[in-house]
Amino acid sequence: MPNIKSQEKRVRTSQKRAEAVKSEKTKIKNAIKGVRGAVSANDAEKANSALNHAYSVLDASVGKGIHHRNYAQRMKSRLSKAVNDLNTEE
Repeated sequence: MPNIKSQEKRVRTSQKRAEAVKSEKTKIKNAIKGVRGAVSANDAEKANSALNHAYSVLDASVGKGIHHRNYAQRMKSRLSKAVNDLNTEE
């Protein structure tokens, strides 16, 4: 445990931030899993709606500083490619 008052506060704030980031990362992972699950089930309509939701969640994570913008762009690209491949198979 820290002996300095400012370091005690820093420990408290970093724990609070870690909890907030953990819940946001869970939302992001669930959104990505939703798209991948719909693609694997060959459900194009569900995949498109899940993709739109994943886009908004990923963009929000960039705005909140949880993920780098390149991470979000890479995920969006991979997910959209999977959904587009599903749409072209039909």
